[in-house]
Amino acid sequence: MKAMQIQAYGPASALALVDAAQPEISEEQILVKVGAAGVNPVDTYIRSGTNNYTANFPHTPGSDGAGTVVKVGSAVSGFKVGQRVYFSRNLTGSSAEYCVCATTHTYPLADALSFAEGACLGIPYTTAHRALFGRANAQAGDKVLIHGGTGAVGVATIQLALASGMDVVASAGSTEGAQLLREQGVETVIMHNEDGHLAPFQSLETGFDVIIEMLANHNLDQDLKALAFGGRVAVVGNRGTVEINPRDLMARDAAVMGVALANVKPAELALIAKALKPLFEKGVLKPVIRQSYPLEALPQAHEAVLKSGALGNLVIQVEA
Repeated sequence: MKAMQIQAYGPASALALVDAAQPEISEEQILVKVGAAGVNPVDTYIRSGTNNYTANFPHTPGSDGAGTVVKVGSAVSGFKVGQRVYFSRNLTGSSAEYCVCATTHTYPLADALSFAEGACLGIPYTTAHRALFGRANAQAGDKVLIHGGTGAVGVATIQLALASGMDVVASAGSTEGAQLLREQGVETVIMHNEDGHLAPFQSLETGFDVIIEMLANHNLDQDLKALAFGGRVAVVGNRGTVEINPRDLMARDAAVMGVALANVKPAELALIAKALKPLFEKGVLKPVIRQSYPLEALPQAHEAVLKSGALGNLVIQVEA
C-alpha cells in the first residue's frame, strides 16, 4: 500500500511516499481502507518529537481519518465489513491507504458526510464538545467567546455553541476569517490581532460566562479580565508560557481548566460521538474544509496547519 512515512524525528520535508506492507489486525481490531485523513497540529508534534510527544519509526502520521471497514477482528462486535466509519487515535497512521483502528476510537460515519468531512471529526469536533460541555459546563443562554474561531476546533465550537442556544462571540485574525465566522452565524466578530480587542468585555457586566481559548500563551491574562462572575476559561491550545494575576480569578470566582483528548476515557468519547451523529445527519453541524491535499502533499499540509490565519480543516484525500 502507499503510505507517507518518516524514519526519525524531523521536519515535514523529511516525510516521503513509500510502498509499505498492508498492516495486519489482531482479533480486537479493525482494518479500515482510508478515504481521507485529517491533519491536526498534534500530528506535527508527534512527527517532530516536540511537546512531550513520541513516535515509533518508521512513522506514518495521522490520528484522524474516515473510510470503509475492510476487515473485522474475530472478537469485535458492533462493526461490519463495508461500514463507513471515522476514527481518531488509530494504531498505524491515517496517512496511508489502510489503517488499523481500535474499536474504542472508531465510530459510525453519518450518511450525510463525505470521507473528507469525516476526517475532520475526530479531534476537532470531539475537542469542541469536550471543551464546551465536558469541561466548561456551557449551557443555553451563556455568553461564550471562541477566542480564535476560524480554525478546525474553533469552527466546530461555534457550530455547537450556536446549535445549543448560546450567545456566541468569536475572534478572527483576518478579513477572510471574519467573513467565515459571519457565514457560520456569528453576529459579533472581534479581531484578535488588534490591541485592546477584549477591552469592551472586561467588566463583570459585559464579560463572558465561558471562553474557549485556542492560544493561551498569548491571551490568558486578558481572558481572565473578560470573565463574568463565575466565568470559566477552557484552554484548548497553547504554545508557550504566560503570566497571569490570580486576583482576576478571585474577584470573579472564576476558573481556568485544561482540555486534552488524551485524558478522555473511551466511554465518554463514545457518548460524545453519539451526541454528535444526529447533528451531522441533520446538517446542524458541517465541517468546513479549507484545503484538500493528495497523499504525497502531506508535508505541505503539515506546514500549513501550524500557520496563523487558519480557515477550517485541512484534509488528505487518500482514496481517489
